[in-house]
Amino acid sequence: MPSLVLCAVGTKPIKMFRTYGTGRKILTNQCYLHFVPTGTMTTGLDTKLFELMNMPLKGGAIIICNGIFAIMTSEVLNKIFNECTADYHVKDNVDAPIQNPYPTQDVKHLFYQKNWIDNLQWHLEDIVRDPNIEPVKALGIKRRIDRLNQERTDTVEQIDQYFLLQYNNVTALPTATLNTESPAWAIDRLSILALKIFHMKAETERKGASSEHRLTCHQKLAVLLEQQKDLSLAIDRLIDDIAAGKVKMKVYKQMKMYNDPSLNPVLYQQQTSEANGS
Repeated sequence: MPSLVLCAVGTKPIKMFRTYGTGRKILTNQCYLHFVPTGTMTTGLDTKLFELMNMPLKGGAIIICNGIFAIMTSEVLNKIFNECTADYHVKDNVDAPIQNPYPTQDVKHLFYQKNWIDNLQWHLEDIVRDPNIEPVKALGIKRRIDRLNQERTDTVEQIDQYFLLQYNNVTALPTATLNTESPAWAIDRLSILALKIFHMKAETERKGASSEHRLTCHQKLAVLLEQQKDLSLAIDRLIDDIAAGKVKMKVYKQMKMYNDPSLNPVLYQQQTSEANGS
């Protein structure tokens, strides 16, 4: 059976290709690949000949679509989340429109969109806690947060569908296990961590804050950075394990009930009352 071979010099892979004797099979369909140790032979993966001279061998997913290569690792995710958080804070306005730099057909578009939603929710939660806020305004903000939370859930589920497609042809091993959360929901936590780190770092530098406050925030920042490192590693490992068939790729819809008029008793009882003219 033909095999996939990874050749590398130092830590940089040179090329990955499917060997078919003297010929090589060229495919145009999207395919999921994962890095393997140098010299490892794997089977069951279809791809085409390509060069990887400048791609660091760090594990994770290589997505191949129409000849475009993208390594999907936590390093890429953190870069997008940091980029989006910085972009939001240029105007620092919850009504500023999103300017997503990634094309809609690129999964990075979803990652950026996810983090932008997190930024909006974060700052709206700050605003609504103003003790002097007008009740009507507060209610409007809480309703907006509710809508954003649904958008967040929808975006995460879109990301999971993307990953589900990538692993569609992976055969789980007999010993494969289930993870407590899908890749996208782990990525959701990584996105929120980027915001926590950004704002905690700002507190360590805030003018007018006491030295005790800044010291406490420095300590909290160190914990957040360690958490980000650990979660990033866990996400990369989860992706690798799913690709290797060690973990089953399985997702569930959140099925939030409070936004559904047919499931929220307050909403459907009100509809029934209105229909009865009471």
